[in-house]
Amino acid sequence: MKLIRLLATAMAGAATLLLLRRRPGRLRLDRARAALRLAARGGARYAASAPRLFAVAGERRQQLREDLALQTAEDVAGTLGAMKGVMMKIGQMASYVDDGLSPAVRQTLARLQDSVPPMSPGLAAAVVEEELGAPPDRAFARWDPRPIAAASIGQVHRAVTLDGRAVAVKVQYPGIAETIAADLRNVALLRRMLRIAAPAQDADALLSEVRDRVGEELDYRREAASQRLMAAYYDGHPTIAVPRIIDGLSTRRIMVSELSGAVRFAELASWPQHERDLAAETIYRFVFRSLYDVRAFNGDPHPGNYLFQRGGRVTFLDFGLVRHFTPAELRPLLQMARTICAGHDPEAFRASLENAGFLRPGAPVSTQAIVEHLAVFYDTIREPGPRTITTDYASSVVRRFFDVRSPVAAYIAVPRPYVILQRINLGLFAVLGELSATADWRAISEEIWPFTRSPASTPMGEAEARWLVRRQAAAA
Repeated sequence: MKLIRLLATAMAGAATLLLLRRRPGRLRLDRARAALRLAARGGARYAASAPRLFAVAGERRQQLREDLALQTAEDVAGTLGAMKGVMMKIGQMASYVDDGLSPAVRQTLARLQDSVPPMSPGLAAAVVEEELGAPPDRAFARWDPRPIAAASIGQVHRAVTLDGRAVAVKVQYPGIAETIAADLRNVALLRRMLRIAAPAQDADALLSEVRDRVGEELDYRREAASQRLMAAYYDGHPTIAVPRIIDGLSTRRIMVSELSGAVRFAELASWPQHERDLAAETIYRFVFRSLYDVRAFNGDPHPGNYLFQRGGRVTFLDFGLVRHFTPAELRPLLQMARTICAGHDPEAFRASLENAGFLRPGAPVSTQAIVEHLAVFYDTIREPGPRTITTDYASSVVRRFFDVRSPVAAYIAVPRPYVILQRINLGLFAVLGELSATADWRAISEEIWPFTRSPASTPMGEAEARWLVRRQAAAA
């Protein structure tokens, strides 16, 4: 449970520093105390169990360890779910990228994806009235006070508009902007986490990018604009759906979109492998076609943001954390994929990393070591043929990303425009690993890469190709 341990350690250390200051803000103080209590409970739990762990062996010891991990996960899920904000986002990430989690622990932490404690019906109604000028039962023909999902920044309610459309209403938690601002001002916490996870990074640049992206996420008008862009681009796609925004009802703290009827990730995981493979292919196509064609990247790819139907149909939710790229910013990413995958040229790959700012020029490490460390993100697409993405592979990507012992680690940096890509890479592989998804990822990539644009390699690709023709004809 590496990320959970990292979270607890970093929170505890930063909280101690915060409590030692003379005049801390009340909100930051309260959150620091909550962090300290979480870390202290975890430490006490393991300390109290140490004698039993030493006294037993074999299966009994493993069972005790799993019990402890489950108790800790319950505590982390409950505490971070109540805290909301940035801390909860870190817990969400742990729920789907941390390696070594048992199914029970992963299921417990998965509550952070969409099932955390909601705000009261009265608070939600007050936000609606403040934003729309009328209480929910007047702003809408029907309003369900029970949320259908609750996450780090807001919760979602079912409603019916006055003109009869079924909609999902995303309501921001009151005070969440101040809560997130308090987390982001807690520089000691964030710096400590960055030093542990990415010691060679420019912490100031990373923190600045995180602040900008999370700050944008708080303005639902920005999210609505990103969702409109994606909904318009994917309109009519055979397997990708993005709910349309309902104009006139979306504000800074309220966002209203079409209601989507489908199942959550947990149910998809119980479907036949063929259906899971189809869903995974859709997710993969969405991520990389969005990057290369729309030049936009949804930076929050956790399982709670997908809804599923049979036949590979996936509805994509939550566009609050979207990074838009310029053609100049996209060019280095294409060059890296071209050199390592299409060109099989390690030296050119190294040069492209240096030119983009990912690798210090002239670093005293071999090109082979650089490829072994950084090409892990391309392993599934360097050669053609079916490849199953397993949880072990997804975990290996996480371990490589956090491996500070590698001789290459000291010379790696992530330029600010690409910070969000790391979250995407880790999240995408984790989701596909959870599905044990199999596909010829290289062939699918060749369909999407602008420098290849190869013919369709799957039935879904053929349907997508027909959609692209119709889309281009409509735009002409």
